[in-house]
Amino acid sequence: MQSSQTQALLQLRKHLEYPLALEIWENYSGDFCNLASTPHMAITCQDNSVSELKIMGDKHVKVSDFSGFAVPNETLSDGFSIDSFVTTLSRLSGLRVLSLVSLGIWGPLPDKIHRLALLEVLDLSSNFMFGSIPPKVSTLVKLQTLTLDANFFNDSVPDWMDSLSNLSSLSLRNNRFKGQFPPSISRIATLTDVALSHNELSGKLPDLSSLTNLHVLDLRDNHLDSELPIMPKGLVTALLSENSFSGEIPAQLGELAQLQHLDLSFNSLTGTPPSALFSMANISYLNLASNMLSGSLPDGLSCGDELGFVDISSNKLMGVLPSCLSIASDRRVVKFGGNCFSIDAQHQHQESYCKAAHIKGKQSKGKEIGVLLGAIAGAVIIVAFLAFVLFILCRRCRKYPSRGSFEQPAMPKLAQENSSTGISPELLANARFISQAAKLGTQGSPTYRLFSLEELKEATNNFDPMTFLGEGSIGKLYKGKLENGAYVGIRTITLYRKYSIRNLKLRLDLLSKLRHPHLVSLLGHCIDGGGQDDSNVDRFFLIYEYMPNGNYHTHLSENCPAKVLKWSDRLAVLIGVAKAVHFLHTGVIPGSFNNRLKTNNILLDEHRIAKLSDYGMSIIMEENEKVEAKKEGGKPWQRKQLEDDVYNFGFILLESLVGPIVTGKGETFLLNEMASFGSQDGRKRIVDPIVLTTSSQESLSIVVSITSKCVSPEPSTRPSFEDVLWNLQYAAQVQATADADQKSDGASQT
Repeated sequence: MQSSQTQALLQLRKHLEYPLALEIWENYSGDFCNLASTPHMAITCQDNSVSELKIMGDKHVKVSDFSGFAVPNETLSDGFSIDSFVTTLSRLSGLRVLSLVSLGIWGPLPDKIHRLALLEVLDLSSNFMFGSIPPKVSTLVKLQTLTLDANFFNDSVPDWMDSLSNLSSLSLRNNRFKGQFPPSISRIATLTDVALSHNELSGKLPDLSSLTNLHVLDLRDNHLDSELPIMPKGLVTALLSENSFSGEIPAQLGELAQLQHLDLSFNSLTGTPPSALFSMANISYLNLASNMLSGSLPDGLSCGDELGFVDISSNKLMGVLPSCLSIASDRRVVKFGGNCFSIDAQHQHQESYCKAAHIKGKQSKGKEIGVLLGAIAGAVIIVAFLAFVLFILCRRCRKYPSRGSFEQPAMPKLAQENSSTGISPELLANARFISQAAKLGTQGSPTYRLFSLEELKEATNNFDPMTFLGEGSIGKLYKGKLENGAYVGIRTITLYRKYSIRNLKLRLDLLSKLRHPHLVSLLGHCIDGGGQDDSNVDRFFLIYEYMPNGNYHTHLSENCPAKVLKWSDRLAVLIGVAKAVHFLHTGVIPGSFNNRLKTNNILLDEHRIAKLSDYGMSIIMEENEKVEAKKEGGKPWQRKQLEDDVYNFGFILLESLVGPIVTGKGETFLLNEMASFGSQDGRKRIVDPIVLTTSSQESLSIVVSITSKCVSPEPSTRPSFEDVLWNLQYAAQVQATADADQKSDGASQT
């Protein structure tokens, strides 16, 4: 690295008042380009200059009010100058990626940030910056991602955003931006994500149909008060709740073939919702609660196969509740209280209450305007205005407890009549909110279906011991052969707590949504005993695709020399599993954690592609885990804090390095042997000979480093799975280069 760049980095550390994340720089005398990344710091170089700089501090924004001056223990000190800081930063003129998160940076963002002309990614989230976005940011024409979440910017969103012609992601959530939604945003054809939620934007939302690449639109908790505009055809997620949108819901929304998640709750929308909203092919979450919707839903309303959560509560809908939305359905969670449906009178208004609103809505569509109607309209406007003022006041009274919160608003008590499933309806709904990328990755996956117990008995010859494959912590596993000749794995699971069949089906439906190329495909389930939805069940079966090459553990053992994997193959397995776990953490909202990671649960298919099994079991086995924890004398949340996915994956990495001898030795092994990795002699003594003879020292060192971080006793110091995956991919790249060089040297010698 150029000495001027090194000096700039050290000066930045001084400006930031020596954060813990940069402690590694203190006594470092080597080239900063070669400095190993940590979960809180990463430097990447190109042509001996810094091209990427990522620093994450521990000064998370906790205050809800900020006056623009230093706050003890929250921001950097009174002596901090953001102008001097950015001046020093601009000396790193080759920066393409800059991420400075939770560092306590305070003050107005200086215009000179534009000197970083090559920036493609700028993330300054969770700091204390205020004022406006500097005009010269418009000259950063290479910028693709701009993230300023959780700051205190309090001017309007600038209307020059279309100058950023390559921008794909714009995120300004949790600030104090005011004024109108800038029309220039609708002219940035490259946008895929726009998030301006939890601000104070008002006025009209423009036509967004020209944003053909837009997938996510998040405008929650603002003061937007126009009618809903035409939306882009490729939209996947639209979060527009807690505004003041009015008028009818456009029929065009029901034509958005990719739409999965639509939230229009807590607005002032009127009319009858379009039937097509409920039947869209990909819609999984539909929230229309707390509007002024009226009329009747058609008896023959059709619900899409993916629709798992519907909330139409606290409106003025009447008539018969369509069968696909009735509580008898075990396919979805439905909230409908606070209407005038001819069902469940305890939570419904009298029909006259809703009829008056519907008639008033029809009258408002008339075109004839007379003096009398004009007077009535004037009175209605006054009443509506007063109601609107009251609505705004109420909203301010129930504002989020902290500006860093991203929680969905709490539903009225009236809407809780259907939440007796024993699992949060929001969890059920949000677990279906799978990213578009994840959804595209499931194309070609086997169809999920129900199996009968007779079918499973026939497939296993009545669970003959010869078909028994083994027993894990969640039940016995059998190999079965279906009538069509396909082999499957059949897991039998016994529950400590009896669930109703309806409850269990809801949980299994969640599990069936988790699809990824490196997850063993769940083909279906069988509930022992069948029966009515309100009857209880304590045993069921999960049917998985069969993996003919066994588990990863056996491919690390010297007992089967022919099967033992060399280093590059082990890295391929680890990268595949890391991708799967990263998907489970980030590809589904909320993420699926505690996925029982161990080498026995990593299976290899006929092409030796690694796939993770027994994932997502916490969705179903929650109560079992509590009972197991009690038996072990610990609280379940204490166990989960320690035995999280990163920690358990660290042991998988360790076993990949040293072989199966690590199994069962736990903390004792770590304390006694981890230090051995630091020296060449120590590595020769402890590392699997197959690994030593097939790996390069650099590739091995990268994996050793990330392993030690994963198994850190302190959870807060462990890396994210994104960091783990990045390090493994880098190690594989280094190894591939070394293998190619070795092959080239061998060829030249012959």
